[in-house]
Amino acid sequence: MSTPINPAMAATDLPPVMEARRWLDGVVFPADRPLINVSQAAPTELPPLPLRKALAEAALNDPAAHLYGPVLGLPALRAEIAQQWSVAYAGNIQENQVAITQGCNQAFAAALSTLAGAGDEVIIPTPWYFNHKMWLDMQAVRAVPLVCGPGLVPKASDAAALITPRTRALVLVSPNNPGGAEYPAQTLSDFMALARERGLALVVDETYRDFDSRTGAPHPLFSDPQWADTLIHLYSFSKAYRLTGHRVGAIVASESRLVQVEKFLDTVAICPNQLGQIGALWGMQNLAQWVAGERAEILSRRSAMIRGFKGLNDWTLLGCGAYFAYVEHPYALPSDQLAKALVQKASILTLPGTMFQPAGAEAAKRQLRIAFANIDSVGITEFFRRLHSLSL
Repeated sequence: MSTPINPAMAATDLPPVMEARRWLDGVVFPADRPLINVSQAAPTELPPLPLRKALAEAALNDPAAHLYGPVLGLPALRAEIAQQWSVAYAGNIQENQVAITQGCNQAFAAALSTLAGAGDEVIIPTPWYFNHKMWLDMQAVRAVPLVCGPGLVPKASDAAALITPRTRALVLVSPNNPGGAEYPAQTLSDFMALARERGLALVVDETYRDFDSRTGAPHPLFSDPQWADTLIHLYSFSKAYRLTGHRVGAIVASESRLVQVEKFLDTVAICPNQLGQIGALWGMQNLAQWVAGERAEILSRRSAMIRGFKGLNDWTLLGCGAYFAYVEHPYALPSDQLAKALVQKASILTLPGTMFQPAGAEAAKRQLRIAFANIDSVGITEFFRRLHSLSL
Protein backbone atom coordinates (compact mmCIF):
# COMPACT_ATOMS: atom_id res chain seq x y z
CA MET A 1 0.00 0.00 0.00
CA SER A 2 1.36 3.43 -0.93
CA THR A 3 1.30 6.36 1.47
CA PRO A 4 -1.30 9.12 0.92
CA ILE A 5 -0.80 12.10 -1.38
CA ASN A 6 -2.61 15.36 -0.81
CA PRO A 7 -5.27 15.39 -3.58
CA ALA A 8 -4.69 19.08 -4.28
CA MET A 9 -0.98 18.46 -4.75
CA ALA A 10 -1.60 15.44 -6.94
CA ALA A 11 -3.91 17.52 -9.14
CA THR A 12 -1.29 20.25 -9.61
CA ASP A 13 0.55 20.33 -12.94
CA LEU A 14 4.21 19.35 -13.11
CA PRO A 15 6.71 22.25 -13.14
CA PRO A 16 6.76 23.31 -16.80
CA VAL A 17 10.44 24.27 -17.05
CA MET A 18 11.50 20.97 -15.54
CA GLU A 19 9.13 19.09 -17.84
CA ALA A 20 10.56 20.86 -20.87
CA ARG A 21 14.12 20.06 -19.85
CA ARG A 22 13.23 16.37 -19.95
CA TRP A 23 12.54 16.79 -23.67
CA LEU A 24 16.32 17.16 -24.04
CA ASP A 25 17.08 13.74 -22.55
CA GLY A 26 18.99 11.66 -25.06
CA VAL A 27 18.95 14.34 -27.76
CA VAL A 28 22.26 14.94 -29.54
CA PHE A 29 22.35 18.31 -31.26
CA PRO A 30 24.33 18.75 -34.49
CA ALA A 31 27.63 20.56 -34.09
CA ASP A 32 26.46 23.27 -36.48
CA ARG A 33 23.09 23.62 -34.73
CA PRO A 34 23.59 23.79 -30.96
CA LEU A 35 20.63 24.19 -28.63
CA ILE A 36 19.01 27.62 -28.32
CA ASN A 37 17.27 27.56 -24.95
CA VAL A 38 14.48 30.11 -24.69
CA SER A 39 12.44 28.18 -22.14
CA GLN A 40 13.35 29.89 -18.86
CA ALA A 41 13.41 33.54 -17.84
CA ALA A 42 16.51 33.62 -15.68
CA PRO A 43 19.92 35.27 -16.11
CA THR A 44 22.65 32.73 -16.80
CA GLU A 45 25.62 35.06 -16.42
CA LEU A 46 27.29 35.77 -13.07
CA PRO A 47 26.47 38.85 -11.02
CA PRO A 48 28.89 41.72 -11.70
CA LEU A 49 32.30 41.28 -10.11
CA PRO A 50 31.93 44.09 -7.52
CA LEU A 51 28.74 42.45 -6.24
CA ARG A 52 30.44 39.07 -6.05
CA LYS A 53 33.28 40.67 -4.09
CA ALA A 54 30.76 42.19 -1.67
CA LEU A 55 29.19 38.75 -1.20
CA ALA A 56 32.60 37.15 -0.64
CA GLU A 57 33.55 39.84 1.89
CA ALA A 58 30.35 39.23 3.81
CA ALA A 59 30.80 35.46 3.69
CA LEU A 60 34.34 35.75 5.04
CA ASN A 61 34.03 38.51 7.60
CA ASP A 62 30.40 39.07 8.64
CA PRO A 63 29.37 36.47 11.25
CA ALA A 64 25.70 37.50 10.96
CA ALA A 65 25.72 36.39 7.31
CA HIS A 66 25.72 32.78 8.52
CA LEU A 67 23.09 33.06 11.26
CA TYR A 68 19.32 33.28 11.44
CA GLY A 69 18.11 36.81 10.88
CA PRO A 70 14.80 38.61 11.33
CA VAL A 71 11.89 36.69 9.82
CA LEU A 72 10.76 39.66 7.74
CA GLY A 73 14.27 40.44 6.54
CA LEU A 74 17.23 42.69 7.25
CA PRO A 75 16.08 46.10 8.52
CA ALA A 76 18.59 47.90 6.30
CA LEU A 77 17.24 46.22 3.14
CA ARG A 78 13.63 46.82 4.15
CA ALA A 79 14.43 50.49 4.77
CA GLU A 80 16.26 50.81 1.43
CA ILE A 81 13.31 49.35 -0.47
CA ALA A 82 10.89 51.65 1.34
CA GLN A 83 13.02 54.70 0.56
CA GLN A 84 13.74 53.88 -3.09
CA TRP A 85 10.20 52.72 -3.87
CA SER A 86 8.77 55.88 -2.26
CA VAL A 87 10.88 58.00 -4.59
CA ALA A 88 10.32 55.87 -7.69
CA TYR A 89 6.53 55.75 -7.28
CA ALA A 90 6.04 59.19 -5.68
CA GLY A 91 4.44 57.51 -2.69
CA ASN A 92 4.86 56.94 1.02
CA ILE A 93 6.14 53.47 1.93
CA GLN A 94 7.44 52.68 5.41
CA GLU A 95 10.03 50.11 6.43
CA ASN A 96 7.39 48.21 8.42
CA GLN A 97 5.41 47.80 5.19
CA VAL A 98 8.20 45.77 3.56
CA ALA A 99 9.04 42.08 3.99
CA ILE A 100 11.89 40.15 2.38
CA THR A 101 11.23 36.67 1.01
CA GLN A 102 13.10 33.77 -0.58
CA GLY A 103 12.43 34.98 -4.12
CA CYS A 104 9.25 36.38 -5.62
CA ASN A 105 7.59 32.97 -5.89
CA GLN A 106 7.68 32.78 -2.10
CA ALA A 107 6.42 36.35 -1.93
CA PHE A 108 3.39 35.27 -3.95
CA ALA A 109 2.85 32.13 -1.87
CA ALA A 110 3.11 34.09 1.37
CA ALA A 111 0.79 36.87 0.24
CA LEU A 112 -1.85 34.51 -1.14
CA SER A 113 -1.71 32.37 1.97
CA THR A 114 -2.90 35.37 3.93
CA LEU A 115 -5.74 35.99 1.47
CA ALA A 116 -7.34 32.74 0.36
CA GLY A 117 -8.02 29.22 1.59
CA ALA A 118 -9.52 26.07 0.17
CA GLY A 119 -12.64 26.81 -1.85
CA ASP A 120 -11.86 30.50 -2.33
CA GLU A 121 -11.24 32.11 -5.72
CA VAL A 122 -8.52 34.33 -7.15
CA ILE A 123 -8.80 36.02 -10.56
CA ILE A 124 -5.69 35.88 -12.75
CA PRO A 125 -5.34 36.95 -16.40
CA THR A 126 -4.55 34.36 -19.04
CA PRO A 127 -2.03 33.51 -20.25
CA TRP A 128 -0.98 33.16 -16.62
CA TYR A 129 2.36 32.62 -14.89
CA PHE A 130 2.29 28.89 -14.26
CA ASN A 131 3.81 28.99 -10.75
CA HIS A 132 1.00 31.31 -9.62
CA LYS A 133 -1.53 28.82 -10.91
CA MET A 134 0.36 25.90 -9.34
CA TRP A 135 0.40 27.53 -5.90
CA LEU A 136 -3.33 28.19 -6.01
CA ASP A 137 -3.98 24.60 -7.09
CA MET A 138 -1.86 23.24 -4.23
CA GLN A 139 -3.96 25.24 -1.78
CA ALA A 140 -7.25 24.14 -3.39
CA VAL A 141 -7.92 27.77 -4.28
CA ARG A 142 -9.72 28.14 -7.60
CA ALA A 143 -7.78 30.16 -10.18
CA VAL A 144 -10.42 32.02 -12.20
CA PRO A 145 -9.07 32.77 -15.70
CA LEU A 146 -9.48 36.30 -17.00
CA VAL A 147 -9.09 36.21 -20.78
CA CYS A 148 -7.03 39.10 -22.16
CA GLY A 149 -7.82 40.89 -25.37
CA PRO A 150 -5.54 42.58 -27.92
CA GLY A 151 -2.06 43.23 -26.64
CA LEU A 152 -2.66 40.73 -23.82
CA VAL A 153 -3.83 43.53 -21.53
CA PRO A 154 -6.67 42.58 -19.16
CA LYS A 155 -9.69 44.76 -18.52
CA ALA A 156 -11.06 45.54 -15.08
CA SER A 157 -14.59 45.53 -16.51
CA ASP A 158 -14.11 41.91 -17.59
CA ALA A 159 -12.73 41.01 -14.17
CA ALA A 160 -15.75 42.59 -12.48
CA ALA A 161 -18.03 40.09 -14.20
CA LEU A 162 -16.03 37.20 -12.70
CA ILE A 163 -16.22 38.29 -9.05
CA THR A 164 -18.26 36.07 -6.76
CA PRO A 165 -18.71 35.92 -2.97
CA ARG A 166 -15.72 33.53 -2.92
CA THR A 167 -13.34 35.94 -4.70
CA ARG A 168 -10.46 37.14 -2.52
CA ALA A 169 -7.96 38.81 -4.84
CA LEU A 170 -7.10 40.06 -8.32
CA VAL A 171 -3.57 39.24 -9.53
CA LEU A 172 -1.62 41.17 -12.17
CA VAL A 173 1.93 40.71 -13.49
CA SER A 174 3.46 43.70 -15.30
CA PRO A 175 5.60 43.62 -17.37
CA ASN A 176 3.87 40.34 -17.92
CA ASN A 177 5.16 36.79 -17.69
CA PRO A 178 4.47 35.06 -20.05
CA GLY A 179 2.88 37.65 -22.35
CA GLY A 180 5.46 40.43 -22.24
CA ALA A 181 2.74 43.10 -22.07
CA GLU A 182 3.46 46.31 -20.18
CA TYR A 183 0.13 47.22 -18.60
CA PRO A 184 -0.91 50.86 -19.04
CA ALA A 185 -1.04 52.89 -15.84
CA GLN A 186 -4.79 53.33 -16.33
CA THR A 187 -5.24 49.55 -16.40
CA LEU A 188 -3.63 49.18 -12.98
CA SER A 189 -5.62 52.13 -11.63
CA ASP A 190 -8.83 50.56 -12.91
CA PHE A 191 -8.02 47.28 -11.18
CA MET A 192 -7.13 49.11 -7.96
CA ALA A 193 -10.48 50.89 -8.01
CA LEU A 194 -12.33 47.65 -8.68
CA ALA A 195 -10.52 45.78 -5.90
CA ARG A 196 -11.20 48.56 -3.40
CA GLU A 197 -14.85 48.83 -4.39
CA ARG A 198 -15.37 45.08 -3.93
CA GLY A 199 -13.27 44.69 -0.80
CA LEU A 200 -10.61 42.57 -2.52
CA ALA A 201 -6.83 42.64 -2.57
CA LEU A 202 -4.94 43.69 -5.68
CA VAL A 203 -1.70 41.71 -5.98
CA VAL A 204 0.75 43.27 -8.45
CA ASP A 205 3.88 41.28 -9.33
CA GLU A 206 6.55 43.57 -10.79
CA THR A 207 9.40 41.08 -11.04
CA TYR A 208 10.41 42.56 -14.41
CA ARG A 209 9.87 46.25 -13.67
CA ASP A 210 13.58 47.03 -14.13
CA PHE A 211 13.20 46.16 -17.84
CA ASP A 212 10.06 48.16 -18.57
CA SER A 213 10.55 50.12 -21.80
CA ARG A 214 8.80 53.17 -20.35
CA THR A 215 10.48 55.85 -18.26
CA GLY A 216 9.22 57.00 -14.90
CA ALA A 217 6.79 55.22 -12.61
CA PRO A 218 4.77 52.56 -14.47
CA HIS A 219 1.69 53.28 -12.35
CA PRO A 220 0.42 55.70 -9.67
CA LEU A 221 -0.80 53.11 -7.16
CA PHE A 222 1.63 54.03 -4.37
CA SER A 223 0.78 57.73 -4.69
CA ASP A 224 -2.63 56.91 -3.23
CA PRO A 225 -2.31 57.74 0.51
CA GLN A 226 -4.53 54.73 1.28
CA TRP A 227 -2.71 52.27 -1.01
CA ALA A 228 -2.10 49.79 1.80
CA ASP A 229 -5.81 49.05 2.26
CA THR A 230 -5.88 47.26 -1.12
CA LEU A 231 -2.46 46.85 -2.78
CA ILE A 232 0.04 44.03 -2.24
CA HIS A 233 3.19 44.58 -4.29
CA LEU A 234 5.69 41.82 -5.15
CA TYR A 235 9.25 42.12 -6.45
CA SER A 236 12.30 39.99 -7.26
CA PHE A 237 16.00 40.78 -7.09
CA SER A 238 16.86 37.78 -9.25
CA LYS A 239 16.72 39.54 -12.60
CA ALA A 240 18.14 43.00 -11.89
CA TYR A 241 21.27 41.76 -10.08
CA ARG A 242 21.52 38.17 -11.40
CA LEU A 243 20.88 36.81 -7.90
CA THR A 244 18.68 33.90 -8.99
CA GLY A 245 20.46 31.32 -6.84
CA HIS A 246 20.40 33.53 -3.76
CA ARG A 247 16.58 33.75 -3.73
CA VAL A 248 15.66 37.28 -2.70
CA GLY A 249 12.24 38.84 -3.22
CA ALA A 250 10.03 41.34 -1.46
CA ILE A 251 6.45 42.07 -0.44
CA VAL A 252 5.21 45.62 0.10
CA ALA A 253 1.88 45.63 1.93
CA SER A 254 0.14 46.93 5.01
CA GLU A 255 1.80 46.35 8.36
CA SER A 256 -1.21 44.29 9.46
CA ARG A 257 -0.87 42.08 6.36
CA LEU A 258 2.80 41.48 7.13
CA VAL A 259 1.89 40.28 10.62
CA GLN A 260 0.17 37.39 8.86
CA VAL A 261 2.96 37.01 6.30
CA GLU A 262 5.45 36.60 9.15
CA LYS A 263 3.61 33.46 10.29
CA PHE A 264 4.05 31.92 6.85
CA LEU A 265 7.71 32.88 6.48
CA ASP A 266 8.67 31.73 9.96
CA THR A 267 7.10 28.36 9.24
CA VAL A 268 8.56 27.66 5.80
CA ALA A 269 11.96 29.40 5.89
CA ILE A 270 12.53 31.01 9.35
CA CYS A 271 14.32 33.88 7.61
CA PRO A 272 15.46 34.91 4.14
CA ASN A 273 18.93 34.04 2.87
CA GLN A 274 21.38 36.37 4.60
CA LEU A 275 23.99 36.57 1.83
CA GLY A 276 21.30 37.15 -0.76
CA GLN A 277 19.90 40.05 1.22
CA ILE A 278 23.38 41.54 1.66
CA GLY A 279 23.87 41.27 -2.09
CA ALA A 280 20.50 42.84 -2.86
CA LEU A 281 21.18 45.75 -0.51
CA TRP A 282 24.65 46.31 -1.99
CA GLY A 283 23.16 46.22 -5.47
CA MET A 284 20.47 48.76 -4.63
CA GLN A 285 23.06 51.12 -3.21
CA ASN A 286 25.76 50.72 -5.86
CA LEU A 287 24.52 49.29 -9.15
CA ALA A 288 21.96 51.75 -10.55
CA GLN A 289 24.13 52.58 -13.56
CA TRP A 290 24.94 48.91 -14.19
CA VAL A 291 21.24 47.97 -14.06
CA ALA A 292 20.52 50.76 -16.54
CA GLY A 293 22.98 49.11 -18.91
CA GLU A 294 21.31 45.73 -18.42
CA ARG A 295 17.94 47.33 -19.18
CA ALA A 296 19.28 48.90 -22.37
CA GLU A 297 20.58 45.53 -23.55
CA ILE A 298 17.27 43.78 -22.85
CA LEU A 299 15.37 46.52 -24.68
CA SER A 300 17.73 46.09 -27.64
CA ARG A 301 16.95 42.38 -27.71
CA ARG A 302 13.25 43.16 -27.44
CA SER A 303 13.51 45.38 -30.52
CA ALA A 304 15.33 42.59 -32.36
CA MET A 305 12.52 40.17 -31.53
CA ILE A 306 9.86 42.59 -32.77
CA ARG A 307 11.77 43.10 -36.03
CA GLY A 308 12.32 39.37 -36.42
CA PHE A 309 8.66 38.45 -36.12
CA LYS A 310 7.66 41.19 -38.55
CA GLY A 311 9.74 39.36 -41.14
CA LEU A 312 8.49 35.88 -40.26
CA ASN A 313 5.55 34.91 -42.45
CA ASP A 314 2.36 33.66 -40.78
CA TRP A 315 3.64 34.07 -37.21
CA THR A 316 1.87 36.64 -35.00
CA LEU A 317 3.57 38.48 -32.16
CA LEU A 318 0.91 38.77 -29.46
CA GLY A 319 3.06 40.49 -26.85
CA CYS A 320 6.70 41.42 -26.34
CA GLY A 321 8.39 43.03 -23.35
CA ALA A 322 10.85 42.49 -20.50
CA TYR A 323 12.16 38.93 -21.00
CA PHE A 324 9.36 37.54 -23.17
CA ALA A 325 7.82 37.27 -26.58
CA TYR A 326 4.46 35.51 -26.72
CA VAL A 327 3.53 34.37 -30.20
CA GLU A 328 0.97 32.57 -32.29
CA HIS A 329 2.43 29.95 -34.63
CA PRO A 330 1.03 28.95 -38.05
CA TYR A 331 1.26 25.16 -37.84
CA ALA A 332 -1.43 22.51 -37.59
CA LEU A 333 0.37 20.88 -34.68
CA PRO A 334 -0.89 21.97 -31.25
CA SER A 335 1.74 23.93 -29.37
CA ASP A 336 2.62 21.19 -26.90
CA GLN A 337 3.57 18.93 -29.82
CA LEU A 338 5.19 21.74 -31.76
CA ALA A 339 7.43 22.68 -28.84
CA LYS A 340 8.78 19.12 -28.73
CA ALA A 341 9.20 19.09 -32.51
CA LEU A 342 11.25 22.30 -32.34
CA VAL A 343 13.78 20.52 -30.15
CA GLN A 344 14.28 17.83 -32.80
CA LYS A 345 13.87 19.92 -35.95
CA ALA A 346 15.45 23.24 -34.98
CA SER A 347 17.37 22.68 -31.71
CA ILE A 348 15.13 25.25 -30.00
CA LEU A 349 13.67 24.72 -26.53
CA THR A 350 10.64 26.87 -25.81
CA LEU A 351 7.42 26.49 -23.85
CA PRO A 352 3.97 25.89 -25.33
CA GLY A 353 0.96 28.06 -24.61
CA THR A 354 -0.73 25.04 -23.04
CA MET A 355 1.49 25.60 -20.00
CA PHE A 356 0.02 29.08 -19.50
CA GLN A 357 -3.69 28.54 -20.09
CA PRO A 358 -6.54 26.46 -18.64
CA ALA A 359 -6.71 22.86 -19.85
CA GLY A 360 -8.43 22.64 -23.21
CA ALA A 361 -8.08 26.34 -24.10
CA GLU A 362 -8.11 26.49 -27.89
CA ALA A 363 -5.96 29.61 -28.11
CA ALA A 364 -3.18 27.91 -26.14
CA LYS A 365 -2.73 25.31 -28.87
CA ARG A 366 -1.47 28.03 -31.21
CA GLN A 367 0.83 29.85 -28.77
CA LEU A 368 4.45 29.70 -27.61
CA ARG A 369 6.42 31.67 -25.03
CA ILE A 370 9.94 32.70 -25.98
CA ALA A 371 12.20 33.86 -23.14
CA PHE A 372 14.69 35.83 -25.21
CA ALA A 373 16.70 37.60 -22.51
CA ASN A 374 19.46 34.98 -22.51
CA ILE A 375 20.23 35.06 -26.24
CA ASP A 376 22.29 37.92 -27.65
CA SER A 377 21.90 39.57 -31.05
CA VAL A 378 23.82 36.77 -32.78
CA GLY A 379 21.63 34.18 -31.07
CA ILE A 380 18.45 36.05 -32.01
CA THR A 381 19.54 36.18 -35.65
CA GLU A 382 20.16 32.44 -35.61
CA PHE A 383 16.86 31.82 -33.85
CA PHE A 384 14.94 33.50 -36.66
CA ARG A 385 17.06 31.82 -39.33
CA ARG A 386 15.99 28.46 -37.93
CA LEU A 387 12.31 29.44 -37.78
CA HIS A 388 12.47 30.71 -41.38
CA SER A 389 13.85 27.37 -42.57
CA LEU A 390 11.68 25.17 -40.33
CA SER A 391 10.04 22.28 -42.14
CA LEU A 392 7.50 20.09 -40.35
